[in-house]
Amino acid sequence: MIGGKTHMKLSIGSDHGGFAYKEAVKEHLISQGHEVIDCGCFGVESVDYPEFGIRAAELVRDGVADRGI
Repeated sequence: MIGGKTHMKLSIGSDHGGFAYKEAVKEHLISQGHEVIDCGCFGVESVDYPEFGIRAAELVRDGVADRGI
């Protein structure tokens, strides 16, 4: 349970260094019944991390996701 809700819609994003951790967290959240919107990155190639954090935050700001990681 997060913030009093049993199941939530969560946005998640990371850079290439956190890719494996993002994937593990994403799978755990899905296994707990949460909906996860993956904002990237999608591999271990070097990327500009703010792009993915901004995308995850914008989904929360716009009411598409309940929380962002």
